[in-house]
Amino acid sequence: MKLRDFLIGVATGLAASIIIKETSERISPFVPANQVLDNIKAEFKKESPIDGSWIYMKTDDYHNGIMTIPVYRGGITRVTNGEMETFEFAADARSGVVVELLKV
Repeated sequence: MKLRDFLIGVATGLAASIIIKETSERISPFVPANQVLDNIKAEFKKESPIDGSWIYMKTDDYHNGIMTIPVYRGGITRVTNGEMETFEFAADARSGVVVELLKV
C-alpha cells in the first residue's frame, strides 16, 4: 500500500466523521437531560446540600405567552433550616437554561 493511498483513506475518514457529527447535531439539537440536571444541581449546591433530584428524559412543550419551546421538566429537594423544600423546574432543552422555577 502506498503512502498516498493511506493518506487519502485517513482524509476520507476524517471528512466522514465531521459530516456525521454535524448531521447528528442538527437532528437532535437538544442538550442531554442528565447534563441539564447536573448544571441545575450544581447551582442549588452553592446554597445548600441537595437531598434528591429527578428529570424527565423526554421533552415537553412550554408556552410562555409568546412562543412554545421544548423543555425538560424536573425537580430538586433539599433540607434548609430543618425543613424540606421542593422545587420544580422547566429547562430549555436546547440551551439548558431554566425558564421556570416553582417552590412546591
